[in-house]
Amino acid sequence: MYTNPVIYGDYSDPDPIRVGDDFYMVASSFTYLPGVPILHSKDLVHWELINYAVRSLPFEKYDVPSHGSGTWAPAIRYHNGEFFVFIPLVDEGIMVARSKDIRGEFSLNMLTHTKGWIDPCPLWDDDGKAYMVFAFAFSRVGIKHKLALIEIDSECTQTIGEYSIIFDGSLIADTSEGPKAYKKDGYYYILFPSGGVKTGWQSCIRSRSIHGPYEYKPVMHQGCSSIVGAHQGGWVTAPDGSDWFLHFQDVGELGRVIHLQPMRFTDDAWPVIGVDRDGDGIGEPVHFWNEPVKDSSCDYSLRTSDEFDSDELALQWQWQANPDNTNYSLTERKGYLRLFCKRNAKRENLLWYAPNALTEIPQSDSFTMDALLELDGKEDGDFGGIGIIGHRYGYIGLYFEDGKYNIRVYKGNVSGITYEGEAEERLVSSIPVHANRIYLRADVRKDKNYFLSYSLDGEKYIVINHIFTLETATWTGAKPMLWAANKENKESTGFADFDYFRLQ
Repeated sequence: MYTNPVIYGDYSDPDPIRVGDDFYMVASSFTYLPGVPILHSKDLVHWELINYAVRSLPFEKYDVPSHGSGTWAPAIRYHNGEFFVFIPLVDEGIMVARSKDIRGEFSLNMLTHTKGWIDPCPLWDDDGKAYMVFAFAFSRVGIKHKLALIEIDSECTQTIGEYSIIFDGSLIADTSEGPKAYKKDGYYYILFPSGGVKTGWQSCIRSRSIHGPYEYKPVMHQGCSSIVGAHQGGWVTAPDGSDWFLHFQDVGELGRVIHLQPMRFTDDAWPVIGVDRDGDGIGEPVHFWNEPVKDSSCDYSLRTSDEFDSDELALQWQWQANPDNTNYSLTERKGYLRLFCKRNAKRENLLWYAPNALTEIPQSDSFTMDALLELDGKEDGDFGGIGIIGHRYGYIGLYFEDGKYNIRVYKGNVSGITYEGEAEERLVSSIPVHANRIYLRADVRKDKNYFLSYSLDGEKYIVINHIFTLETATWTGAKPMLWAANKENKESTGFADFDYFRLQ
C-alpha cells in the first residue's frame, strides 16, 4: 500500500509520463532556477530528482528575482524518441525544452511570444498534425474560465493559424486551468482542474474531434473524503495497463504536495479519478491504495542535506534567479560551499531581492535544519547565514563590523504580492560573539511556527527569543535558504564557508 501524499514537497503542477518501465514527472518552479525539475520513478510512489529542463532563462529580467513570473505549469511528452517539455513563461510566451536524453541538457526555443498564455500541453495526432491546448492567466489577461486550442508544427517551433476556444466554464466551472490533452479509443480527452486551488475539483471534456464540440463532466471531487482541493495534475498508464493520476494539494505554508490516485474508465468511456464511493459517477481522493507497480524495490528519496563534498552543486539547490557561477565555489575550499558576500547592484540588499539566495524544497511538514558556517569578513556589512524565504521570512547568521563579529537576526515582510512584491526588513537581534565560526539552526514546527538558534560548540544552542511564522512565497511554499551578502551593499571580497547543511 502507499499513503498520500506520496511526496510531501512543493512540486506544484505535476505532469507525468511513462517511457518503458520508467516514469518521469515535471513541475513548475517560478522564479527559482534551474527551473522545471524532472523527477524519476519506477513505481509512481518513490521519486528521485534527476535533472531540470531549464538551466537558466534567456531573458535579462530573470537575472534578478522575478517572484510570480518564471516557469509556470509545464507538460512533458515523449515523441519520436525525444522528450518535449512545454513551459509557460507568463510574461514572455510558451517555451519548448527538448532533449533525447532526459538526464542531459535541454535545448530551448520560444514557440510563442504571448503574454498570459499558460499551462500548455501538446498533442501529436495520428494524421501527423500537432496541437497545443492551453489556458489563460487571470492576473495578466483577465481570463480564468476558458481553454483554447491552436495548431502547431510538428517540431514545435511555430503556431499555425489562430486559436479557438474549446471550453468556456463561465457557467459551470468558473475557474478552469491546467489542461492536459490525451487521445484514447477515438476520444480526445482534456483533463483539467476547476473551481480554484483551495477547494476545486477535477474536470474532463471529451470529443471525437480535436476541434470539438466537447462534452463536460466532473471526474473527481472531494465528496466524503477529507482531502480538500485535489488540483492540477496528469494521467499516466502503468506497464500493466492500469491508469493513475498524479495531482497536487495545496497545504498552505509549505506549498503544494503530490498525491497519487487510481483512475479507471466507465462503460461509457468517461474517466473516474479516485474512488466513486457514493455511486454518483465522480471519484473521490483516496488516502491510501495498492501500489501501482508490485514488488518494486525502489528506494529512491529526494535529497535535502548536503555535505558539500562534490565539485558540483547538488540538484536539490535552486537560486532565486538565473544561476551565476560567480556567486559561489565548491573548489576553493574542498568540502565547503563558499558563498561570496556580494552587493545587490539593482536595489537594497534584502533577502527577497537577492539573486544569490540559495534555496531548496523541504520534504516534510516539520523539520530541523542545521548548518556550520565560517565567515571571513572583509568589509563592514559582510554577512552569511541561513533562514526561510516566504512573504514573511526570517534569517540568522554572522555579521562583520569594525573587525568584529556578531550574531544578527532579521525579519522580513513582503507586501503587494501580486507580482514581485515590495519587501522591508528589521533587525530582531544583534549579539556580539568572539568567533567567526558558528553553528546555526532553524526548527520548523507542525504548527508552522519556527525558531532560530545558534551555538558556539554544536552542543548547547541559544534560541532567539522571537517566534517566526511560515508563510508562502509567490505561488510557492516557504523555502529553506543559505545566503551570503554585504548588507551595507558594498563591494567586498568577503565570503561565507558552509561546512554542511543538514535537514531532517
